[in-house]
Amino acid sequence: MKVLVVYYSLYGHVHQMAEAIAEGAQKIEGAQVEMRRVPETLSHEVLEKMGAVDAQKALAHIPVCQVDELAEADAILFGTPTRFGNMCGQMRQFLDATGQLWAKGALVGKTGSVFTSSATQHGGQESTILSFHITLLHHGFVVVGLPYTFQGQMRIDEMSGGSPYGASTIAGGKGERMPSENELAAARFQGEHVAAIASKLVR
Repeated sequence: MKVLVVYYSLYGHVHQMAEAIAEGAQKIEGAQVEMRRVPETLSHEVLEKMGAVDAQKALAHIPVCQVDELAEADAILFGTPTRFGNMCGQMRQFLDATGQLWAKGALVGKTGSVFTSSATQHGGQESTILSFHITLLHHGFVVVGLPYTFQGQMRIDEMSGGSPYGASTIAGGKGERMPSENELAAARFQGEHVAAIASKLVR
C-alpha cells in the first residue's frame, strides 16, 4: 500500500507536520510512505525578500511531486499553509494540473486527507481544510479527517491547532512558533488513521 504526503512549506512549519504525518502512516503494516513537495512558483528574488531561501534549501532533499504519482498512491495526505483562509497558490496550481487524472477517474476511491498551518489561532485553518476537501470530492476521494478519538484536540490548557477536519499548527505572525508536541501528535494520529483506513479499502 502506497501512502503519499504531498505538501508545500515556505518556512518549514508544514514540513514538520508532514514528517509527523509520515511517521504516523508508517505505523500501519505494509505502508510504503513517501514525501513529495509541490513545485515552487515564486522566483528566487521573491523568496529572498521573504527570508525563505534557507528554509527552501533545507527542503531540497524532498523530491518534487509529479502529477502522475498521485494515481499510483492508495492514500494521499495534502499539506498546505493557509492563505487568506484557503490553500496556497502553489498547491492550487499543482491541483489545477490534475485534469487528465480527473478525466480518467484515476483518483476515485483513494483515501484523501488535509493538514495545514496558519499564522494565527483563527487564521482560516478550518476553512482551508474544508475548501480543500471540495477538490478531493471532485476527484472522488474518500475524505478522512481527524476524529475526536485524538483527545489532544480537546485540550484547553494551551494554544493548539487541530480540528475534526485535520491537524494544523499555528506559526505566529512572523513564523516564530514551530509545531507543538500536541500538534505533531495530531499529525501522527492523522497519518496513522488515514493509512489504516486506506489499508482496509485496499484489502
